[in-house]
Parts: sequence; C-alpha cells; structure tokens
Amino acid sequence: MAADQLAERLGVRDPEVRLILDRRLGAMRRDGQLIRNRRGRFGLVQKMDLRSGRVQAHPDGFGFFIPDEGGKDLFLSPRELRGVLHGDRVVARADGRTDRRGRPIGTLVEVIERVNQTVVGRFQQGEKMACVVPDNRRLYQDILIPPGSQNGARDGQFVVARLTRQPDRHVQQPMGEIIECIGDVMNADMAVDIAIRAYQLPFTWPADVLEEADNVASGVTGAELRASGREDLQALDFVTIDGEDARDFDDAVYCKRRSGGGWQLYVAIADVAHYVRPGSALDREAWQRSTSVYFPRRVLPMLPERLSNDLCSLRPDEPRLALACIMDIGARGGIRSSRFCRVVIRSRARLSYTEVAAVVVDKQAKARARRSDLLPLLDDLYALFQIMHRRRARQGLLEFSSVETRMEFDAQGQVQSLQPLVRNDAHRLIEEFMLAANTAAGQYLEKAEIPALYRVHPPPEEERLQAVRDFLREFALQLGGSEQPTTSDYAELLDAVRGREDAHLIETVLLRSMALAVYSDENTGHFGLGFPVYSHFTSPIRRYPDLLVHRAIRHRLAKGKDRAGEFAGDPAFMQEAGGHCSTLERRAEEATRDAVQRMKCLYLQARVGEDFDGRISTVTSFGLFVELNVLFVEGLIHISTLPQDYYHFDPIAHSLSGERSKVRFRLGDALRVKVARVDVDEKKIDFELLSTPGKARRARRAPARRSRRRRG
Repeated sequence: MAADQLAERLGVRDPEVRLILDRRLGAMRRDGQLIRNRRGRFGLVQKMDLRSGRVQAHPDGFGFFIPDEGGKDLFLSPRELRGVLHGDRVVARADGRTDRRGRPIGTLVEVIERVNQTVVGRFQQGEKMACVVPDNRRLYQDILIPPGSQNGARDGQFVVARLTRQPDRHVQQPMGEIIECIGDVMNADMAVDIAIRAYQLPFTWPADVLEEADNVASGVTGAELRASGREDLQALDFVTIDGEDARDFDDAVYCKRRSGGGWQLYVAIADVAHYVRPGSALDREAWQRSTSVYFPRRVLPMLPERLSNDLCSLRPDEPRLALACIMDIGARGGIRSSRFCRVVIRSRARLSYTEVAAVVVDKQAKARARRSDLLPLLDDLYALFQIMHRRRARQGLLEFSSVETRMEFDAQGQVQSLQPLVRNDAHRLIEEFMLAANTAAGQYLEKAEIPALYRVHPPPEEERLQAVRDFLREFALQLGGSEQPTTSDYAELLDAVRGREDAHLIETVLLRSMALAVYSDENTGHFGLGFPVYSHFTSPIRRYPDLLVHRAIRHRLAKGKDRAGEFAGDPAFMQEAGGHCSTLERRAEEATRDAVQRMKCLYLQARVGEDFDGRISTVTSFGLFVELNVLFVEGLIHISTLPQDYYHFDPIAHSLSGERSKVRFRLGDALRVKVARVDVDEKKIDFELLSTPGKARRARRAPARRSRRRRG
C-alpha cells in the first residue's frame, strides 16, 4: 500500500499528523519491519518472505547475511556484496538455491542502514588517485580519496576517512575524505587510537555531559543523611580491594561473625543511580557507551572522571553513598537470607590484591604489622571466603585454567615485556563476594516481578555437545547428564582429568563448547556459574546493566514511590537494553583484543628468528595456531610449511594428520617453533615448525636456542 493510501485508510488528514505518519514509516523501514517496492508501496517484510539482518563480509570478497531473529545464515556471493559494506543492515531473501557446500544462498533486497560512516586505515598515494586501505579486513573495498580531499595526509600514514559515497551495485568503489591523521610511527598508544576509531568507540565527552557532571552536588551532610532515610554504616570497617593500578573503587566489603554461628557479609556498591538520572545527559552518554573499555595504558570510562574517580569512587576516609547487599551466611557457607538498603559508608583503607594476599594467605609478618588495625577483619574475610568457596566447589564449580597477560611499557610506549597475570586468593575472595551479591540481586528482582536485566548463559547447543561426546569417546571418557548435562557434570569431568597429560586439550574442547553469556530481560539461568538466577549489580560505574539493576532495586525499596523518572520499568525497554548492552560489550572486547594483538605483533617484530616453546591452541584445515608458553602470543604454522606430506583435518579429534609420515598434530600438543614473520598491519604472526609433537617434548628439556624468554 502506498503512503497516501495508508493515510486515507487511517483517516489521517491533518498535515502535522501526516508528517508523524511518514516519520513512523521511515523508522519502520530503518528497523527492517517495512520495505518499499519499485512502485513505491510499503509491505511488511515478514509477509513478503523477507528477513532483516546484518552483512558479515569475508576478506576474500564473499559474505553472509546474519538474520536479526536468528535462524540459518545466508551465503552472499561477491556479486551480492558489491553495493554494501561489512556491518550494513539489510533486507534479504533466500532464493532457494544452495552453494557447493550446501549453504542456502541469499539475495539482498534493500539496504536499510549504512553503519560505516568513517573508516580507519592506511593512506596510500598513487600517481593519479589516492586511497585508504581499511584496517578492518572485512572492509575489503579500498576507499578512493579524490584530489582535494586528502587533508594533508602522507603516504603510509594511518588516517580516518569519512565516506562521502557508499558503494552501490553500479559503482562498487566507495569514496571518502580524510578527516584525521592518526600517525605513521606505530607504538602501543597508536594501536589503541586505531582500535578506538576502527570500532567507533566514543572517546570524547559532549559539553553538556561534562557540565552536568561538574554541577553534581558533592558531600554528605547530616541533614541530608537524615532526610534521605539512608542507613549510616560509617562506623563499620569497610575496605576496598582492587588492582594496584585501579582508579575507580565501586565495591567495598565488610563482615562479622554472628553470635549464634555463621556470618553477616556486607557488600556496598557505589550508588551511581543517585547521581545518574534517566534521561539526563549523563544517562544518555552512559547508554551510548554502555561499558568502560580497558586498554593497556588507557581507559575509556562509561562515566566522566568527576563521577567515576571521585563521587562514585569509594575512596578511603570519605563518606560515600552506596547501595548495600547484606547477607546472612550459615556456618557452612550457604546464604540464608539477604536484604538491600541505601546506605552511607566510609572506607577504612584502599587495599590491593597483592597486599591482601601477603596479609591473609602468606601471613607475612611485615605486611600483617603494617595492617595490624585491620587484621581481625581481613582474617575474617578470608575465613568466610574459604567457607563459601568450598561450598560452591562441592556443588560443582567450573574452573578453567586460563592465563591473562600484563604488558610492561617503556617511556616511548613500546612493549618491553609480557608477563602472566597471576590470580591469587585475594582476587578469588572479592570474586566470591561479588558473585554472592549478584545472585542476591537477581533473586530480589525476580521475586519482586519487576522488569530488569539478568546475566544469562545458555547451556551448550546440542550440535556442540555431540561434537564434545564424539571427541571424548577417543579418550574413553564420558560427559554425564545424558542429553542435558549440568554445570556439575562439566565440573566432574574436569576433576577427573586434572593431572593428566592431555588435561589441557580436554579442558580447551569443553570450554569451546560453551555459548557466550549475554544480558536479557528474561531469566534463563547462568550455566557456567551454575546459578538459576544471576544479575550484574556490583559495577554500576563501568557497566550500564548494573546501573539499570540499581534503579530497579531502588524502585523496589521505595515501594514504587521514587522520584519521577527514577525507574524506566518498561519491559520493551529492558528487552532493547539487553540486546544493546550485549552488542556493545562484544564491541569493547573486540576493540581491546584488536589493540592487544597489534601490540603483541610489535613486541615479536624484534624477535623474528628466535625459538620458543608453545602449545597448539587451534587446529584448522589450513594449519596450526600455536600459543607461546611464556609470552602467551598466538601465531600460525601454515599447512604449506609443515614437513612435506598430505595432511588430513579431523574436526572431531581437533587434529591434522600426515598421510605418509603418520605424524599427528593435535590440539594441546607441545611444539618448538621459530618466529618466521610478523605483519603488524595484518596483525598476523607466522611460525615455523622446529619439532614434531614427539620431539617437542624432548625439546622442552633442552636449553632454549637464541631465546630471550623470561621465567614466569
């Protein structure tokens, strides 16, 4: 139906109302609900056997259509991709054919949103025409830069280009103009700058946001405390425990033994919702960012520093507004009851994980003497943690042995070394208490039956479970739980293989069988943690979902009589918020991973030709990805560089086997490799094999040749 026909049927005659109707039709087209055909008539996408979704392009020129509502992806030929870029939202249809791999083929019908308004890449000046080669290899079309649009960019520089013409079916090549020159000397800071712009992360503050942050009232007076109805907990010895380089302290803990046995645990979280009101400039910007993004040497906070590092940071010896979860815990570590309340606290000390571990785990005399005034509290916190952790372990605790790295830099921003980040019991202590508070928050909201966000983690999909069982059969192992294994079944299997030589291999396969955790307005449980209900409550400074949870709890505490606009309890909004926050969380993770990978390439660039011990981290049909033991850097041994043979890939066994030599490369095998090539622009590292799996085990006992490894 044409717009005029629709207006007539709806009885719309007022010009202002007609304008509203036209805007609504335009919005529904952008959302992929409507499409306009060649005759200018609107139709419902679902009624026309069409689907809306996103384009996922491949560097080799083909791609896939990823439908919004789920279901099978559609293969897109290079011809179909001529008029779109990676990430564009489109309407497509399945044309009934399949490609040679049996994948359904799709046809693009209409572009409904162009997401690439700017592109980051390396500027290349040719004789007649210049271009920008996108850093994101999924944007495989170069951006043409006509004369007069180069803005002083020099050949080889990394730049930001604004697209002035998107590709279309007739003129495939997009065009643009240079709007920013990032630089040409690559270091860690530039790697972060590129990632920020490539993933379009907000990194500047709008003027109204800064103005609003500066105008937030500070200080907590006695009159305000009495008028607010907050509980005054300033007499309790709360402490914050964070990393040495942390600047925002959004959680503080305190506990005491109960006279009748058991414990009372207090988890106080900065009351960010008191300062960030729905609809305010601060709230709009927090929604746009959704999460703080942590890069090496740089942080993009969700909230301005006035809040994140000052008013909402639980700094020692300063009164701070907080939302507290107070839990009664039994002698065996079970949470018997919990309640939430708005409070004022005064932290006694800002402690680091290293310091707390020295005091309560290693019992170092000097460390204990330095914190003698807090010793009873710290010892009690550690004792309570041990009881709670043991209880979770008895119920089936999943603990995968992953290792994170910490980068050390010189004054010029170059990576000096890569060190493993060691987690101690102080990390686990805070983690255990935060898990308890998050679980209590989820239970509180579910019982209140008010719209909220939950952190959900679905169980492994049936197809992945079957692949795991086929893999385990080779080792005479079995995953319990029949068709629906539980967290305890996974934990039992991990315990059974712990200490075996192939434990790392089995653990990796189990980990990769799991889905990703997301935010949702519907509680479906958290498989990885084994919790029937779970919410994110403990980090409202850096995660927008936590801020929404705080607003919901405050609304419930006020019995629905909170100030106007305090709580947006709209189910449709919560559904939108779940998808929005999950998407931006993934974007932040990808941007961080991109920057870190480039920094690792910079670090290994000076080590081409050196030998290292490593372990196969991924097996593919085209080669082996190997992670170096000490540096935790991953690179590829391409199949063409393996000893001369015909190799066959087994996806179930995660192996690559030589037909004549019978050499078998399997996930988790130890190898010795040489750094053959590093491409910082491509963020790729190539290794050369120095030993087969059997010989690699002997090589690990031999001295390292030409290696500058540090002992971890």
